[in-house]
Amino acid sequence: MVGDNVEVGVYPTRKALSLAQELESDLVEISPKAVPPVCKIMDYKKFMYEQKKREKALKAKSTKVTIKEIRFGPQTDEHDYEFKKKHAIKFLSEGAKLKAFVFFKGRSIIFKEQGQILLLKLAQELEEYGKVEQLPKLEGKRMIMFINPKK
Repeated sequence: MVGDNVEVGVYPTRKALSLAQELESDLVEISPKAVPPVCKIMDYKKFMYEQKKREKALKAKSTKVTIKEIRFGPQTDEHDYEFKKKHAIKFLSEGAKLKAFVFFKGRSIIFKEQGQILLLKLAQELEEYGKVEQLPKLEGKRMIMFINPKK
């Protein structure tokens, strides 16, 4: 191993470089923001490999949030509602975030209350699968509600 026979300590730049050349290794700057900068005598390719491996492991641990959408009309029939509710249950049990919205076409915007009732009914029926993140809110021609899955 490089550094087995090298005394640990603070070396001036030239001495550190000459030591690295003697050992046929690289002088790698570990922490450039430290005062004085921290350097190590090691194999640079191995250092880069280890660093990439660490970054890949961190990236793999991060979770990706998927958002599934379900669209209703203000006067959605009971059968259609049940069918879409089954899909919502499936999405939430898979761990996806659910975006349920009622789309108002043309003059159907006068049925805002029906759309809100529909979304609140859905939220109540999905209570055991997920928690409401945002209550129904009208944005333009859409009334949107978000539901997070339960762990």
